Amino acid sequence: INLSFAELLLSHGCNVVFADLALRPEAQKVVDTYSPKTDGKPRAVFVKTNVIEWPQLQRMFEVADEEFGSVDIVCPGAGVYEPHWSNFWHPPGASTASKDAPDSGRYAILDICLTHPIRTTQLAIAAWLSPKPGQQKVSPTNPKRVVHVSSIAAQRSPLIAPLYGASKHAVSGFVRSLGDIDVLGIRVNGVAPGVIKTPLWTEHPEKLQVVDEKQDEWATPEEVAKAMLRLLEDDTMVGGTILEVGHNQTRIVQALNDPGPSGSGHTVSGLMNGYKEVFEWLGQEGWGKIRPSKL
Repeated sequence: INLSFAELLLSHGCNVVFADLALRPEAQKVVDTYSPKTDGKPRAVFVKTNVIEWPQLQRMFEVADEEFGSVDIVCPGAGVYEPHWSNFWHPPGASTASKDAPDSGRYAILDICLTHPIRTTQLAIAAWLSPKPGQQKVSPTNPKRVVHVSSIAAQRSPLIAPLYGASKHAVSGFVRSLGDIDVLGIRVNGVAPGVIKTPLWTEHPEKLQVVDEKQDEWATPEEVAKAMLRLLEDDTMVGGTILEVGHNQTRIVQALNDPGPSGSGHTVSGLMNGYKEVFEWLGQEGWGKIRPSKL
């Protein structure tokens, strides 16, 4: 999703900073294509970033300033979908699959999917309200944008992904909470994608078990990217808007009395396969109890 959004921004003349632990080959190709300094052409640069480390989030803003002079659009879009290594059903210290330490006081999935977008938004607002010398302060005539990536999981609350669902509920609530700062020229809104054909799904067979491609239809990253661009450009997409994206469909998600997602790009017909797996885990002897550490 974020790669498609970056490509769309580049095609519209925007410079782009990619901030991630590493680049996938398709993203590396984009950076290689757009990295040369050519007059009048947009550029792309990469800065290695672990999004759970706050100093590294600060560094990506510094790189953007060094390379391009300022930042106008921020998309804290990194996310993971309830991987076994940080998963409610694989408790820290109890499951060998979990990489979350039982004495760490944190779940990596929440650091990635929730704390990182909150902190990134905080850093962006601070930079725009107190700009560096030579930069213009944010205002309605010098607007800035933050686009978050929520999910239809913020409405459907799947048993198979409770931490992911909790993070997306929180992201949507966070976006709505910041809607009123639109008056300052800072618009914070987000997309809520459905079932999108990305490596988040296709490279994880344990996730694909809930998708029946004979009945379910994928939405595409390009469809989500176009919705994200709409949030940037369309003045009717006011601060706090959550724009749901399915296959060949978008709609604004209402804060109250919303009917929920439906139709193409929103269904996972094999969901009960995932439920069966969860109950098998819960049926294991000693589920959730911390194992004695090995000296």
